[in-house]
Amino acid sequence: MAFPALFDALKMHLRSRGLTYAAVGRALGISEATVKRIFSTRDCSLERFAALCALVEVDIGDLARAAPRQPRLLTVLAWAQEEELIADEKLFLVAICALNQMRCEEIVAAYVFPEVEVVAMLLRLERLGILELHAGNRIRLSVARSFAWIPDGPIMRYVRGQMGDYFDHPFTAPDEGMRIVNVRLSAAARTALLGRLEQLARECSEQHAADAVLPLTDRPVASVCLAVRHWEPRRFERWLRPVNGLK
Repeated sequence: MAFPALFDALKMHLRSRGLTYAAVGRALGISEATVKRIFSTRDCSLERFAALCALVEVDIGDLARAAPRQPRLLTVLAWAQEEELIADEKLFLVAICALNQMRCEEIVAAYVFPEVEVVAMLLRLERLGILELHAGNRIRLSVARSFAWIPDGPIMRYVRGQMGDYFDHPFTAPDEGMRIVNVRLSAAARTALLGRLEQLARECSEQHAADAVLPLTDRPVASVCLAVRHWEPRRFERWLRPVNGLK
């Protein structure tokens, strides 16, 4: 059996449950080296793959739905599409719910919209190319895991307008945190840092896909803000000397 995307999705389930290759090997009665080989070659018998799925309590259908599809999937919307989306906050909310892999019935249960209104908005999102709505109001996303909003587009401008609400929070809960690190870095170091942030963003997306099979109550919403820019508080600028390119 050789379906690389399924092995990648299964690997995320192992990671989300804290299962090492050694632990998997002990559970299945095989060596750690064999487990490593399975995931490095992305190949094994169907029986062994089924055993791996059983270990993390997921079926192949779930993995197929969570696995990345072909590059034809959207990685970004057009400017006009973002404008249409942000012009209707209800539509934008339902879009975010769909991107968070909430089912139609979960959206209806979580918000005060009647089902007929949610379905109508999902159909609008289908016309925008964000998703496909199938029988039984089943949602299938049409966006890639690398999907992102236009950097300075309508939606990111809207999001920046909400930053006061986002940061007006102590970030003291056990599963919360915020750090601001002010440093001076070379251009090469900044480029490397941005690469690591992109990798972290991909890992967040992959983990999101892996956890999509869990009940909604077991995966509360989390917002991760990743940003790098030239910045220091404006109050400091009055003390800068106009030399050495610092002002």
